[in-house]
Amino acid sequence: MRALAFAALSGLSLTMSSVAAETLSFGDLSGWAEEDHHAALAAFTETCDLIRAPEWAPLCALAKEATDARAFFEMFFRPVLTGEPPALFTGYYEPELSGSPIRTARFAWPVYARPPEFDGKGIWHSRDVIEDRGLLRGRGLELAWLEDPVEAFFLQIQGSGRIRMTDGSVMRLGFAAKNNHPYRSVGTELIRRGVMAAHQVSAQGIKAWVRANPGPGLQLLRHNPSFVFFRRLPDLPPHRGPIGAMGRSVTTLRTLAVDPEFTPLGAPVWIEKGGATPMNRLMIAQDTGTAIKGAQRADIFYGTGDAAGEAAGRIKDPGQMITLLPIEQLMAER
Repeated sequence: MRALAFAALSGLSLTMSSVAAETLSFGDLSGWAEEDHHAALAAFTETCDLIRAPEWAPLCALAKEATDARAFFEMFFRPVLTGEPPALFTGYYEPELSGSPIRTARFAWPVYARPPEFDGKGIWHSRDVIEDRGLLRGRGLELAWLEDPVEAFFLQIQGSGRIRMTDGSVMRLGFAAKNNHPYRSVGTELIRRGVMAAHQVSAQGIKAWVRANPGPGLQLLRHNPSFVFFRRLPDLPPHRGPIGAMGRSVTTLRTLAVDPEFTPLGAPVWIEKGGATPMNRLMIAQDTGTAIKGAQRADIFYGTGDAAGEAAGRIKDPGQMITLLPIEQLMAER
């Protein structure tokens, strides 16, 4: 969903990268005893069968039969702190937007499918070429039309969405490909220009500034050359979350987007997040993100719709993330 295809998982090595790592005890995890381990176990079983490393297969089978979730995690895993805290936690969500199947005076901003000549590999045209020069215009690649260029931009950052059409139907969209240009933060650019201080930057603040300054605002959005293409997900039930990097639905406040160079996709991850809304919780690394780089960097999935977007947009918090790795794997690596 957030930038990497699941195909990359098939050959994934779950050996941690060569960064500092410290094995902890479950007693070191603040709030562990009070956690809802069963909710975390349910999220873990959604994708554990997709992990290819041999030491995970028996754990997945046991997880699906476990009646004591806390005992399951404590018996077969050990907490490992990888990298140097503090972590940086941000949030993401699935937008729910108004749209139209055809262009109208109100709905004039397209959401594009992947062009057939681009296989998703290599570097394709940048955002300014696609948008300013109308590279895809009139080719029938428009999946929907939105009424706000800011929402179209942030839909690409989130990587999935629900479009409520003018006839009342809902189109689910998922990540199809990206043009593979580097992601550049428009928030960082606003700071560089002196428009905002670092503590003022948020998704809501960026949206407000672009809307209040439509000309410079559109140029600001094109500062980010990365561009995302979408695909329809007609068979995804309404109660299920969007599709993550492992090819399955993600779970509200249980799915974490991580850097798979450091955190294995599918692994349980204990987070201790500070900030205005502290959170100590067992989550599952089921997604990735273009801006998610490093051992102590993660994006928390907050759900669908405006309320989720408001909550996710306020998150820019420190803390630490601790990966739960199979005991068998840790013993094999010693």
